[in-house]
Amino acid sequence: MLLSDFDYELPPGLIAQHPPAERGQSRLLVIARGRPDTGDGAAGIRPLLEHRRFADLPEYLRPGDCLVLNDTQVIPARLIGRRATGGQVELLLLRPVADGEWEALGKPARRLRVGERVSFGNQTAGVASCATGPAGGASLVAEVTVEGDEGLRRVRLEHDGPLLEVLDRLGQMPLPPYIHREMPESEDKARYQTVYADSPGAVAAPTAGLHFTDELLREIAAKGVRLVRLTLHVGLGTFRPIQVERLADHRMHAEWYRVPADAAEAINAARVEGGRIIAAGTTVVRTLETAADEAGIVHAGEGMTDLFIAPGYVFRAVDGMLTNFHLPRSSLLVMVAAFIGRERILAAYAEAIRAGYRFYSYGDATLMI
Repeated sequence: MLLSDFDYELPPGLIAQHPPAERGQSRLLVIARGRPDTGDGAAGIRPLLEHRRFADLPEYLRPGDCLVLNDTQVIPARLIGRRATGGQVELLLLRPVADGEWEALGKPARRLRVGERVSFGNQTAGVASCATGPAGGASLVAEVTVEGDEGLRRVRLEHDGPLLEVLDRLGQMPLPPYIHREMPESEDKARYQTVYADSPGAVAAPTAGLHFTDELLREIAAKGVRLVRLTLHVGLGTFRPIQVERLADHRMHAEWYRVPADAAEAINAARVEGGRIIAAGTTVVRTLETAADEAGIVHAGEGMTDLFIAPGYVFRAVDGMLTNFHLPRSSLLVMVAAFIGRERILAAYAEAIRAGYRFYSYGDATLMI
C-alpha cells in the first residue's frame, strides 16, 4: 500500500491547542468493528458510529474485560542550550544507549558535529566539570560522540546529581510541533501526563491515557474490568513521520517496552475466561502485539520493539483499541486502519471533522470495539 492512501484534509482550527478544562471532558467517537446497523433494529447490532463522551467509556466495557494502560512518564527532555561559540541549539533526548550516553535529536543538526559541546544552565561548554547553574542549582553539558542520519546524535551527558532532577529544572516538556502556543510550564507538566504515569522515560505522551481520571478508573474497576499496566517509552518510532511512499519500505525506530509478569498473567487469564483485551493507546497495541505469540498468549519480558503495523497485519492480542485522532500519513493512522479498515477509519474521520471533534494529542478520542 501507499502512504498517499492514508491522507485526509483537516481544518487547522480543529487541531487542539489546549487540553480540555478538566480531564475526562473530551468527546468519544465509538466505531464498531463488526457490521454496521442495517436499520432493522436487530438486537446486538450497533451503529457504525456513535457520538458519546469519554465519561461514557464504562458502558462499552464488560465484567471480565481487561483494560491495558501504558504507565510511561514523559520527561522534560527538550533542552535549549549554547555551543562554546555562543550559538543556540536544541537537543531532544530520546533514550539512554549506554552509561552516561543518550540518543538525541539535534536542531540545527549541522552545528552538532562530533566533539561539539553544548551547555545548559550557566555551565560553560568548554570545561568538563559541572558548575552550579541558575535553575535551582542544576547544570548540564552534552558532548556529541556520534553523528547519525536525519538529525540523530549520540551525546555524552555531564551533570551534577540525578539526571531526572537536572532535567526537571532545565528541560521543557516536548510538546508536539503542531501545538502553536505558549502554556505555563507547570500546566503542561501536569496535563501532558497521564494520572497513572509511573515509569519515567517517554518523550511524548501516550495520549489516549490523558483522558482518564482516577475516578473513572475506579468506576471501570468496580464494574469488574481488570486494569493492567505495562510500559512503552514513547520515542522516535511513534512520532516520526513516514518518509517513504511504499509502506513496505518503512522502518520503525525501536522503542523500549516492558510487560511485567503480573500483567501478562492478568491479560492471559482474561482471554481464557472470555474477556476482551482493550488497549488504551497505540503504544499498548504495539507492546502487546510484540509480546504475544501466534496463539495470542502474551509473554512477560522487556526489550526493544520496531513493530510496524499496517493493513494486512493479523492482530493476535488486542480486541479493542482506545486512541486519539492521528495525523494524516502517519504510522499511527496506518495502524488504526489495519485494525478497523482504511475506508472505515477515513469515513469516521470525515464524520468527526464534520461534527467538529478536536484532533491530535490534546484532542478527543475514539473507541474501536
